[in-house]
Amino acid sequence: MAIPPRHWSISARLFALQFAFILLIGTVGVVALALDTRARVDSEAATRSTRVASSIAENPFVIDAVQDPDPTATLQPYAVRLMNVFAVDFVTIMTTDGIRLTHRDPDEIGKPFMGTTAPALEGKTFTETFTGTLGPSVRAATPITADDGEIVALVSVGITVENLTGAFGQRIPAAIGIVAALILVGALASWLLSRYLRRVTWGRGPEEMSRMFAYYESVLHSVREGLVLVDTGGRIVLYNDHAAELLSLPLAASNSDAVPRRASEYGIPAPLAELLESGRNAVDETYLTDERVLVLNQQQAVPPDGRPRSFGTVTTLRDRTEMQLLTGELASTRTMSDALRSQTHEFSNRLHTIVSLIELGRSAEALEFASAENVVSQELADRVLGQIDEPVLAALLLGKSAQARERGVHLLVDVPVALRQTETDPSLLVTILGNLIDNAVDAASDAGNAARAAVGANGPAAAPVPVPDEPWVEVYLALDDGRLVIQVSDSGPGIPPEDVGRAFSRGYSTKEPVEHGRGVGLALVSQSVRRLGGTIEVGEGSVFTVELPRSEVLR
Repeated sequence: MAIPPRHWSISARLFALQFAFILLIGTVGVVALALDTRARVDSEAATRSTRVASSIAENPFVIDAVQDPDPTATLQPYAVRLMNVFAVDFVTIMTTDGIRLTHRDPDEIGKPFMGTTAPALEGKTFTETFTGTLGPSVRAATPITADDGEIVALVSVGITVENLTGAFGQRIPAAIGIVAALILVGALASWLLSRYLRRVTWGRGPEEMSRMFAYYESVLHSVREGLVLVDTGGRIVLYNDHAAELLSLPLAASNSDAVPRRASEYGIPAPLAELLESGRNAVDETYLTDERVLVLNQQQAVPPDGRPRSFGTVTTLRDRTEMQLLTGELASTRTMSDALRSQTHEFSNRLHTIVSLIELGRSAEALEFASAENVVSQELADRVLGQIDEPVLAALLLGKSAQARERGVHLLVDVPVALRQTETDPSLLVTILGNLIDNAVDAASDAGNAARAAVGANGPAAAPVPVPDEPWVEVYLALDDGRLVIQVSDSGPGIPPEDVGRAFSRGYSTKEPVEHGRGVGLALVSQSVRRLGGTIEVGEGSVFTVELPRSEVLR
């Protein structure tokens, strides 16, 4: 069953159109070539007839012969010989009255010439196509003049149309062969082009391609995930509106006619631009921009025919900024919960001790023990809750204090001026302060454990090694000239000076080897600080100082 033309693929339609066009051009070419060939044959016949006629008229032998009493006897053999030599159909020499002196058919000698002679009698050489005794012919006529310039006779030389048609017929096959060869070459080129189009369009028709394009455009701009298409050269060729929003890309460049540009030329952060340009596969990888936390998945774009070639990569981006901030708040809440749970066990042990002391009749010792154990925690809670109105920050500091105490780290909180409730979402402050404290507690605890391990390794017989002081972390919150200053320092070794420049990059960690999930905290701190319009510096040792505009943070 034949496939209707409207269901043909683009390659089939193009091949049929091109083949029909080549046939049309070939037919027109054959006709044009035939007409040109016929014109050339007629022109060559007229030219040859004119030359033969002129040479006869200028021959002294002919001039003398036409003036003899019996010119036919001399000129007829001469004319027959010329007809054979020059391949003309007739050579007719006649008197000025038009009476034939020579003719191919001897019976026509002496009869009037059939044709035009007036121009020749006026001394002109001319050509014409005329039907005479031999049929239609292309002929030339010219006067024969004596030495004194008098016209003494006329001569006409011609070639019949029948013979011209034979010459024309000999040239036509060659012309048709040339045109046929051109048609074959054009058809082959069209077939090769159609094969290429069939391969790149996967045999789909224009209507189907149009529908697919409309569907893909709708999908591209309707999905709530960012979508970026990168070619094999690492250049971004297409992205949707959500990707433009997440990566701060110009919306105008998302059109299909945009000039591809490398990811780094758009100002995309270096690690993310490196992934886009690398062409490698990626699954749920986290990257940070100035304002967002993005989760990326990247996959090779392969054709549906399954051939082992790639057109580039397709990258999806999911915004996890809010989720990351909520995760920070959840971590803070969990920290507080864990601290309360630990304190429950600790208070249970203390209560049993106090009850036992009372049962032993040692009430004074029981009171002293209860007061001594509670005073430090209560002083910290009173100081934090009295100076910080923001409940999330207060809970974070209290939770981190309990968590640090469990790890043997003393957390000092210094808030010289009362801080009121935050004006913006406090989750950014939780991200900044929580990650800085976590890093500081880790560094102080690890340094303390390493120092105690070194003391134990020397043994009692070894040279005395001073017992290290209790590891500590200090948090300083204050207002300075209208700006909120957050400073976190610890007793750890600090960041090596050569690593300060990349400390806030994703993936950096002082842990060796770098554990899974690490290397994100300081990057999130830097991002949150930038979002609030602040600055962050790393001082000598382990001192991190953050300054935030007060108008952006506190009332």
